[in-house]
Amino acid sequence: MSTEFYSFGPYKIDPKEVFYSTPLSYAMVNLRPVVPVKRFADLTVEETQDLWLTAQKIGGRLECFHKASSLTFTIQDGPKAGQTVPHVHIHILPRKDGDFERNDEIYDEIDVKENELKEKLNLDKERKDRSLEEMCKEAEEYRSLFI
Repeated sequence: MSTEFYSFGPYKIDPKEVFYSTPLSYAMVNLRPVVPVKRFADLTVEETQDLWLTAQKIGGRLECFHKASSLTFTIQDGPKAGQTVPHVHIHILPRKDGDFERNDEIYDEIDVKENELKEKLNLDKERKDRSLEEMCKEAEEYRSLFI
């Protein structure tokens, strides 16, 4: 994907934030610690294959990079599922022993109503947007995993 900016729902993504791309998908660092289609069912067969093959490749590299032992892949498909950006995307979460007391708590956290989750994790108070420089540095580190 050679482009001036990538589209992520209504947002423009600087190419320096993208660390891997195919003709149909791309991987980017997150503003707060992909294909232009609103819902998973709207993807073509080719886009679905590319998205999951890309997620598999990126997941394996990120698991090693973060010295994790497992991965959680999540898609929130539609507003009632917690999708906040109207754009199909996969979150890839490297997992380590003990990151949750009970492993399945990650799903409980994903399912909690948005307001309760924000309150519990203090997302609005504690989580800050990262600078473009911070995101570019992380993308550059990840980009080197695919050379």
